[in-house]
Amino acid sequence: MVIPKCAARPDCTREHGLELLYQMIRIRRFEEKCAELYSRGKIRGFLHLYIGEEGVAVGALAALDEDDAIVATYREHGQALVRGIPAGEIMAEMYGKANGCSRGRGGSMHLFDARRRFFGGNAIVGGGLPMAVGLALADKLQKRERATVCIFGDGAVAEGAFHESLNLAALWKLPVLFLCENNLYAMGTAIERHQSQTDIAQKGANYGIPAEAVDGMDVLAVEQVSRLALDGVRSGAGPFLLEARTYRFRAHSMYDAELYRSKDEVEQWKRRDPIAFLTARLREAHQLSDGELAALESRVAAEIDEAVAVAEGGPWEPLADLTKDVYTPQSTVGAGITQATRASRNAVSQPQVTP
Repeated sequence: MVIPKCAARPDCTREHGLELLYQMIRIRRFEEKCAELYSRGKIRGFLHLYIGEEGVAVGALAALDEDDAIVATYREHGQALVRGIPAGEIMAEMYGKANGCSRGRGGSMHLFDARRRFFGGNAIVGGGLPMAVGLALADKLQKRERATVCIFGDGAVAEGAFHESLNLAALWKLPVLFLCENNLYAMGTAIERHQSQTDIAQKGANYGIPAEAVDGMDVLAVEQVSRLALDGVRSGAGPFLLEARTYRFRAHSMYDAELYRSKDEVEQWKRRDPIAFLTARLREAHQLSDGELAALESRVAAEIDEAVAVAEGGPWEPLADLTKDVYTPQSTVGAGITQATRASRNAVSQPQVTP
């Protein structure tokens, strides 16, 4: 049987192209539902939506193996979904429910799943970079053939942790793919206002790290370059810096008045929507019908409805657990203390009265 190829890439099957489209639609509809639930007061705190950037997460993570690690930013809902964390667990975490992937204690910015090697969700800009270096160092010392993908935004490039992490990763030839999601704005600051060198891929040369820039609105291009980069990383060649040039269609967060960019600019970027782009390419290659697209949307809608139901029906953490994982239980503290030590402490705590 001849397997039909995915549009514009000879190594991509039709089924794989449809899977990439499905994953991007999942992220888009999930994020749209989150915005709706936030407006209704179901989700609280900060909420950073990934709408417009779906091609980066779907393309890059398609190149990963199950044993590879992911360290992400606070705009990580899309990466978490693609990595395989159930939508219900993610939505429950958004609600702050105990059945969330971080037991309701992390919320939108701190999604975590050690079983799937998804290590955050980090609210601190650039905070995941040193963590990724540590994970990769551990793998190298243990001679494990796997990679760590560290996802960060263009704003993190201004942090010292970016330069320290790239320097150490290059020095020790660590298996890290540094993936910069350059959406042109560090919160509300345009890249030309915070970077003297706006070509982020060029910064790899300072540390002898190979680098590439890719169109982040083209999921097929992102996947292709990510696979090539990871081949080198896994082979022992050391780290790789990949800059995905992308754009977020929504504000930085739900509290953002978005006064720093024009509506015309946003509309121009929307014409390059990664979902519409792949949909058009598949249609042109006669690999996607109206019925198949409708079926994908229906499948996604059912999954999101179920995720909301999981979150709505999930339990709140009991008040008795308020200090759990915050303070060490008294029984544990006392387990290693000898009777003599306890007696000594009692003597110190009880003042002696002199007659």
